[in-house]
Amino acid sequence: MGMTMSEKILARASGRERVRPGDLVLAKIDFAMGHDLTIPPAGRIMREEMGADRVWDPERVAVVQDHFQPAKDAASAALGRLTREFAREMGVSWYFEVGQGGICHTVLPERGLVLPGELVVGADSHSCTYGALNCFATGIGSTDLACVLALGELWFRVPESLKLVYHHRLGPWVEAKDLILHVIGLLGVDGARYRAMEHTGEALGWIDMEGRLTMTNMAIEAGAKNAIMACDEVTEAYLRGRARRPYTPVRSDPDAGYERVIEVDAERVPITLARPMSPADTAPIDAVAGTRLDQVFIGSCTNSRIGDLRRAARVLEGRRVAPWVRLIVTPSSHEVALQAEREGLIRVFLEAGAAWTTATCGACLGGHQGVLGEGEVCLSTTNRNFPGRMGDPGALVYLASPVVAAASAVAGEIVHPAEVVGEPVSA
Repeated sequence: MGMTMSEKILARASGRERVRPGDLVLAKIDFAMGHDLTIPPAGRIMREEMGADRVWDPERVAVVQDHFQPAKDAASAALGRLTREFAREMGVSWYFEVGQGGICHTVLPERGLVLPGELVVGADSHSCTYGALNCFATGIGSTDLACVLALGELWFRVPESLKLVYHHRLGPWVEAKDLILHVIGLLGVDGARYRAMEHTGEALGWIDMEGRLTMTNMAIEAGAKNAIMACDEVTEAYLRGRARRPYTPVRSDPDAGYERVIEVDAERVPITLARPMSPADTAPIDAVAGTRLDQVFIGSCTNSRIGDLRRAARVLEGRRVAPWVRLIVTPSSHEVALQAEREGLIRVFLEAGAAWTTATCGACLGGHQGVLGEGEVCLSTTNRNFPGRMGDPGALVYLASPVVAAASAVAGEIVHPAEVVGEPVSA
């Protein structure tokens, strides 16, 4: 029997000819990432408990200031300082300061730091995002990050694989975010627990790299260890001029084994939202339309890349946010913000009555720049809506795509975007 993409990467990284689900392997890491919440504890463990005084390869490490930065209080400033000092003392080549980087899961792909065929770890659960670029990417804790920083290797259990096959093409107004929410609704929040989610099928040919990154980003919301896609023309076009190293793509063998194969007709997937308080509590937009909103948030590592902002701006242009709603727009990187400025998107958001922030994870994790109060209702382009995720445990968060978020900000309630732009809903 052949191997899947995930198995091939773990086999190569552990120096084996082949691996099987359930195998335990000690694998060499190709790239590692930490940020302002995870570098301080990882650095302390590495130096004080492991006795290491340098990272295994400064060229293979990225450190990003993104979660509580710009600092929201003195404690956050201290975390930022410790992160900054660690990166400087260790000579980390890829350090991203406030105003120079952004959200780690946008910055690493856009800078060409995570590549096909590689084994990538990040001390953040949404590090699975990078799998859209044909690498095995997964989140780890700060203790494991300390081991990686010092040694450049880590133990893994080879995961079983789920194969998701997407047929046909997404319909009007339906985006990659709707597709992955639909899948999470089918699987549940633990339906892919410690599995590799392998996304395949002709529908992916119609989804750009930004949309693919959205899909792999939310693998953890189904409990997956990682998500992965094959390297194709879309991947190669994205990496052209970006890739920092040579790379070798992997493909699953025709006779690779899968625990389960799930067929999805993309053409039949409706605009899909997740209702409070779970990403798996999904529903078509008709089931939640009319829900009044206090806040709309367009941001996070899931849906605030330049394409997301372009689509949201097209809905908002010439329109105003409802007077009782606050719309907060957060670009996912400094590069995205610069491009949005060049294209006039920031002006569109500001003229519509939105608040524009620096690139940060702040509102998504209930840190700052968009925290919710008790009883407030928010429509968000983020990836999680568990109790307390964006602030008070009594707040209610719906998850949706950027176009639904923009339209709903104008209407003041959840609405089909076609209604706001004046198109037939059935178009």
